[in-house]
Amino acid sequence: MIVQVAVGDTAQMRKSHPCGSSEWRVTRIGVDIGLQCLGCQRRVLIPRSKFNKQVKKVVRDPASDTGPD
Repeated sequence: MIVQVAVGDTAQMRKSHPCGSSEWRVTRIGVDIGLQCLGCQRRVLIPRSKFNKQVKKVVRDPASDTGPD
C-alpha cells in the first residue's frame, strides 16, 4: 500500500512513541520520510517502505491542499 502524504500532513502511526503520542507531522518527503512527534517534538527520519507499513491514517493539512481554485 502506497500512502500519499505531503509536507504538513499529520500521520497517525500504529505504534505510539515512547512519550505516548502516536501522531506525527510530516516534515520531509523523499526516499526517507521526515517526521516530528506532536507530543515531544522529537524529529526522526524513517524509510518510506517502513512508513507505508506503520501508518494507520493520514490527516491532510488544509493549507497544503492543491485542489482546483
